[in-house]
Amino acid sequence: MLRHFTRLDIDNDLLTAMAERWRPELHTFHFPEGEMTITLKDVAILTGLPITGDAIIDSSKKPKDGWGPLILERLGFNMPTTTPVDGVGHPPLNAGQVSVPWLVDHIQMEVNIGPDTPEDQVERYARVYLIGLVGGFLFPDKSNRWIQGMWLNMLLGDWDEIGKKSWGSAVLAGIYRELCTCSRLGAKQACGAMFILQLWAWEHLPFLAPRDPREFWLPDDELRFVANPPYGFK
Repeated sequence: MLRHFTRLDIDNDLLTAMAERWRPELHTFHFPEGEMTITLKDVAILTGLPITGDAIIDSSKKPKDGWGPLILERLGFNMPTTTPVDGVGHPPLNAGQVSVPWLVDHIQMEVNIGPDTPEDQVERYARVYLIGLVGGFLFPDKSNRWIQGMWLNMLLGDWDEIGKKSWGSAVLAGIYRELCTCSRLGAKQACGAMFILQLWAWEHLPFLAPRDPREFWLPDDELRFVANPPYGFK
């Protein structure tokens, strides 16, 4: 369900205006009417992400034998460590980071899931997709080209433990951190799940919301068939 939020067109002017009103010392927005801030409850209601469970901590320590064997075991394919991709001179697996463009292209070329697909193969493709979704959408870097090693460790680990994490808490912490960073003098960029901040602003400051929010959704016929969507879809 979360993947449909990737179809939201980001309003950069709105997010810039929100960042200008952020006060890092209080973690609140300062408006003429008073202070407001985005909370865990907002994240849970808008996105459906869990806000209870185990804390997400940095576990980016590189495996003893390197990333290659673990990726081959969990994902079923080798990632080149020497062949440059995308014309930028870096391989798709570089210093514990994974190339987002390479991963997206690999998913599009390789995924062929059907009713008779073995369960282990479905799990492998699900892991690839989650790595792209988590590392490239919920917690992207400013270049939007690399997924950090901590997400590899977590999403290549115990499959049953992934859903027990408090993903909403980690996403909110990331939003706070990015707002504190981009509100400084001279800051030019922000990353993280800023689409949630946009939805929050539309909900709590309705005069900022478009008359028809559907104008900000990129075309996707599947959106019509989402059952019991989180509040952010509205």
